[in-house]
Amino acid sequence: MTTVVNLNGRLLPPEQALVSVFDRGFLYGDSVYEVVRTYRGRPFELDRHLARLERSAGRLALELPWSLARSKTEIERTLEAAGEFPSEPEAAPWNEGEKSIRVIATRGAGELGLDPALAVDPLAMVMVTPLKGPPASKYRTGAACRIVGIRHDAPEAVDTTAKTGAHLANVLAVSEARRWGADEALLLDRDGLVTEGASSNVFAVRQGRLETPPLAVGILEGVTRGVAMALARGAGLDVREVPLRSADLALAEELFITSTAREILPVTNLDGRPLGSGQVGPVTTRLHALFREHADRAAQAR
Repeated sequence: MTTVVNLNGRLLPPEQALVSVFDRGFLYGDSVYEVVRTYRGRPFELDRHLARLERSAGRLALELPWSLARSKTEIERTLEAAGEFPSEPEAAPWNEGEKSIRVIATRGAGELGLDPALAVDPLAMVMVTPLKGPPASKYRTGAACRIVGIRHDAPEAVDTTAKTGAHLANVLAVSEARRWGADEALLLDRDGLVTEGASSNVFAVRQGRLETPPLAVGILEGVTRGVAMALARGAGLDVREVPLRSADLALAEELFITSTAREILPVTNLDGRPLGSGQVGPVTTRLHALFREHADRAAQAR
């Protein structure tokens, strides 16, 4: 199979998984979601992802249709129904045949209007699709990032620490990055501080230290970000959450981004220029190896 959708507990092929045009997730982005990946067919860091889903819903005062226990059950049902997926062309070895799990909850449908009280029938969905991570070559040669003109939303304007369906700024950021031939967009806030990628967290190696923007700038607390920081500290690296500017990234010895699908992806080109030596650096290489070992151990322990 290629994709299986679990819509409010019903397992369906994608062409039969229909959502009302009055659903607030469609109309207003009034929804929360998580993306989980598998290793050896088992969900990785599922508890952390579901806990973050619950936190995101709480920040939007959105009542989740399923309990966390029910969510786990439905994810397992959907994974089982999906069966085995063929490997993607050019997939990294650790991504071959693996799956991506998207868990979505919306406030529901109802009468048109912004008032959340108009919503009825909250919607819960699980989608299982083939994992589409970067090609294996990107881990050898590095990716390209672009600091884009689109600014990161101000934390006081909207809760940027919640993972919601309102992603227009990220969409526009990726569009701008693609026009420059970059793999990922990096966003600054209105004060010129580096925040995060359009769908990733960013790390710099400077003077032997591993640095990443603090959560206080209004970024999403990435699950892979947290695992990477814990592994780096366990390996004796000096890890710091500090404000960074674009010049700090440009002068970094190494740069990498983290996300569920990308794991720890080296960046060797920033804004069209080689970064550091222009090669994948030793800290990034070591940390990615530690991450791969950790993920494999976690999968075998399930």
